[in-house]
Amino acid sequence: MPVLIYTETEKGNFKKNAFEVASYGVALAKQLGTSSVAVAFNPTNATVLNEYGLDQIMVVKQDNLQGFNAKAYAATISEAALKIGAAVVVVSSSADSKYASPILAASLKASYAPNVVSLPESTEPFTVKRTAFSNKGFAHTVLLSDVKMIGVANNTYGAHPTEGNAVIENFSPSLDTNIFSTKAISVDKVAGKTTIADADIVVSAGRGLKGPENWGMIEELARVLGAATACSKPVSDLGWRPHGEHVGQTGKPVATNLYIAIGISGAIQHLAGVSASKVKVVINTDPEAPFFKAADYGVVGDAFVVVPQLIEKLKVFKAANA
Repeated sequence: MPVLIYTETEKGNFKKNAFEVASYGVALAKQLGTSSVAVAFNPTNATVLNEYGLDQIMVVKQDNLQGFNAKAYAATISEAALKIGAAVVVVSSSADSKYASPILAASLKASYAPNVVSLPESTEPFTVKRTAFSNKGFAHTVLLSDVKMIGVANNTYGAHPTEGNAVIENFSPSLDTNIFSTKAISVDKVAGKTTIADADIVVSAGRGLKGPENWGMIEELARVLGAATACSKPVSDLGWRPHGEHVGQTGKPVATNLYIAIGISGAIQHLAGVSASKVKVVINTDPEAPFFKAADYGVVGDAFVVVPQLIEKLKVFKAANA
């Protein structure tokens, strides 16, 4: 009974999380002594997944599935899982996957464990470790149903290329037209920038920047680091930055390799949403700011002095190591 892996795409390209879930699914299949099968929607080049050791890739090529639709995607993945007799379905922890996963789990009558951080600790019973209480603890969850669903927490397992020669075949689901009754009218996307979802580094700023006119240095620091820009909730509420950049428990969760907080005091909701980041750096004039207690590194200083100096030092470092 194979492991089915939903590998996300956008405009034909595989997202960063697709390679992480592919790596996880391949390793899980080996642990279970079975095969690994990926399902991908309208990929431009499905052979890219061959670098991750998959046994099979099911390619869905349909115009009505070009844009994400939770019901339609869940129905397609469910049909693919039933076709191959999947014992486990692996998805990411992206916003899209979290939207579709409950629908998919209900369709498959599957137990669903989101935010899983490692391979199962046991397969009899099937036990997974996942984050809980806004990343303040871990839960060891036993999945009892015949079909299991695992949502891999972002940036936890990592992408691990391994040679593969997957069999690629087209898969055409039989979807009821009523499933497309809910449609997206418009989607606003950040163009030409690293997105928060795909970023290894996020540079975030708060009200300490004093106004939207001062965000130039934040964007420059992000460009130098190849990072995404983000902000705290008050900043997006004030209209200084787009709501799509709001990170934290009430915004987008962040699980990057490096998170830099500039002029952010560290409200509990913000800290909860970024706590999964591996290294956290704070720059703030207030040494008593709550963020200092959660950060790995801290700089007590004026952002308008510290950040320009940091940018120049990074440019020199990059030039010397080019």
